[in-house]
Amino acid sequence: MTGTDAAASVRELAARLVDAETKRTPIAALTTTCGPFGVGTAYEVQDAVVAARVQDGAVVAGAKLGLTSAAKQRQMHVDQPLYGWLTDHMALDVGQPLDCGRLIQPRCEPEIAFLMSRDLAGPQVTAAHVLAATAALYPAIDVLDSRFAGYSFTLPDVVADNASAAGFLLGGQATEPGGVDLRLTGLVLEKNGELVGTAAGAAVLGHPAAAVAWLVRALAGRGRGLAAGQVVIAGALTEAVPVAPGDTIVAHFDRLGTVELACRD
Repeated sequence: MTGTDAAASVRELAARLVDAETKRTPIAALTTTCGPFGVGTAYEVQDAVVAARVQDGAVVAGAKLGLTSAAKQRQMHVDQPLYGWLTDHMALDVGQPLDCGRLIQPRCEPEIAFLMSRDLAGPQVTAAHVLAATAALYPAIDVLDSRFAGYSFTLPDVVADNASAAGFLLGGQATEPGGVDLRLTGLVLEKNGELVGTAAGAAVLGHPAAAVAWLVRALAGRGRGLAAGQVVIAGALTEAVPVAPGDTIVAHFDRLGTVELACRD
């Protein structure tokens, strides 16, 4: 395949995803309908998907991590996480409900969010560097919406689909990172008042800041980094929970506070 053909293929794959999101109509996995492609190509498709959103007026607001638990990695037969990008159009404010009518098949995950106080880049970044560059931690809910029917996809598919990014909510309580052992930060997740999951911060690569450090190192390989003011949600602590109009998701984090998301049509 020539460079021109490859570029055309990336644009075509991205266009299919953008069209599915716009029409709120799920499609079959790209690797099923368009043939196999690697993770490197998948990130190029992801870039094109995000670029299309930026062209429509969105601003990149941060990043999100996926496959940060050992169980999820074993399930997907991979040995590393993946990442996608958040835009300002995805941001929900405290008390703002999730409009399920604009999504295909929404799900919610509880996560720990990092607000960056300064730029952070480079191949040697560690969890310590991440914590030093963090202005505040927040309890967060990551809203997923795969563009693939039934959440059926391979690793390259979900990378191309911008890690199923659809929305994110930061709780109203900001916590300084100093003195908080995120490995031991407990979580209780409720849906409509019923317990649906429990976890601790160590579920995310042993430490959520280590997940963010992995992200920075991965971005360094592509000549990129994180910018001051950007938000990073560090990966799900529990399984994703499907939601529909009328549902309420509440995540209670030890030391970090509570975040609540109501869903409407």
